[in-house]
Amino acid sequence: MNNSSVTSDFIVIKALEDGVNVIGLTRGTDTRFHHSEKLDKNEVMIAQFTEHTSAVKIRGKAVIQTSHGEMEN
Repeated sequence: MNNSSVTSDFIVIKALEDGVNVIGLTRGTDTRFHHSEKLDKNEVMIAQFTEHTSAVKIRGKAVIQTSHGEMEN
């Protein structure tokens, strides 16, 4: 992977309940699911947007921290 093609934006996801789904979506002409994780309560995942990942979908109660701020869903 070429460092110039990585945006280096990280997000931190902390599950506030069991079964929080974190789904990575691809870049390109067709957006598709390419990776998923299931987090249990108090588990933390750190994700990075890359040349392959353009979006992250989070389903369940979690705290999400980004360079733009913190939110809870």
